[in-house]
Amino acid sequence: MGGLIYFSSRSLNTHRFVGRLGLGAARIPIASETAMPLAQAPFVLVTPTFADGQGRHAVPRQVIAFLNIARNRGLLRGVIASGNRNFGTTFALAGDVIATKCGVPVLHRFELAGTNTDVARVLDGLDRFWKTQLSTAQ
Repeated sequence: MGGLIYFSSRSLNTHRFVGRLGLGAARIPIASETAMPLAQAPFVLVTPTFADGQGRHAVPRQVIAFLNIARNRGLLRGVIASGNRNFGTTFALAGDVIATKCGVPVLHRFELAGTNTDVARVLDGLDRFWKTQLSTAQ
């Protein structure tokens, strides 16, 4: 199976969600002065959405900085996005923005720290996704 790389703000919602998956994952640092991790293998990105009411600034600055590193962007295979349904059409918008800019699929969207159903769907979906990736890479 491929890897997971995620960003979580100080709210820790995304961190809690990724922890419940029980998979190894690297975290994009909150502090901008901390060195960005370099992806070592194909990965799926998990990110929250920070959009304002008009959808601006949906992708966190730290995620943009991480994806501005060509090596990281080149190994990105999919994105899972979180958000808050109270924000209507901008719910999990960061996933759509990244998917469009990087040419990868949005694999799942979840609210806040996700539900047990979200965790089960993501685990099943990642298993199927990586099996498909491996079979098409040969």
